[in-house]
Amino acid sequence: MNSKMQSLYGIKFNPFRSDVPVEALYCSPAIDAFLRRVELGIADGGYVMITGDPGTGKSVALRLLAKRLDALRDVVVGTVEHPQSRTMDFYRELGDLFGIPLHSHNRWGGFKALRARWTEHISTTLTRPVLIIDEAQETLTTVLTELRVLASKELDSRQLLCVVLAGDARLIERLRHPDLLPLGSRIRRRLVLDYATRDELLACLDHLLDAAGNSSLMTTELKATLADHAAGNYRVMMNLADELLANAAERDLKRLDEKLYLETFAQPPKKKVEKKRR
Repeated sequence: MNSKMQSLYGIKFNPFRSDVPVEALYCSPAIDAFLRRVELGIADGGYVMITGDPGTGKSVALRLLAKRLDALRDVVVGTVEHPQSRTMDFYRELGDLFGIPLHSHNRWGGFKALRARWTEHISTTLTRPVLIIDEAQETLTTVLTELRVLASKELDSRQLLCVVLAGDARLIERLRHPDLLPLGSRIRRRLVLDYATRDELLACLDHLLDAAGNSSLMTTELKATLADHAAGNYRVMMNLADELLANAAERDLKRLDEKLYLETFAQPPKKKVEKKRR
């Protein structure tokens, strides 16, 4: 955020950007209940899943979950950065996340080393390591199958990891495929995010403005207009608000209102096309 915007509006950060500090994120009641369920089950491991269309809050839920788990004693959290990796590259990424050097020519050695590291962690801390895979619908079937085998022990009676899968509706369909039914049946906790209601959008706006340090940055009427035009999508609402904020800062406006909205997003008048006379 530039210094002009900060001084003009007295805000600590841009509340409409994706890099909002995690402690300032809006945690809806549904997300908060899900996070508490995951915390309660962290000692047992297993699989949890977050699904929803783009803009319904998956990234926010993942950031809040990672922050909350990081705060727990002895919990190690790793996040897969490249879900499209092939199996051996996936092993190398796991080795990097959990501090184990793995060699591409020795997959069996990597399998044993990872399981030994996780087992040692469980025996000394009584908590499971956590692996987060965002955009999990992009993960290869062979990799998901390998992960299921890698993370289970003693004839599938013990789980060595807590695995968080997050993705859109395609992930749900993927897990219905015969090759992935064994993994889909192991999902213990689910969070299905839907399009937000008007009240939820307004609550999110109020929370972010207050956290940023200027709860009166927008008029009540503008908040309602943004919520009504966002189609239940948090990301759409934030993009609209961010454009309004940039426009207001350029014009040195002290507050964002409906007049600014109409001037920013008004459709230009259609030009009349005169018919040529023959």
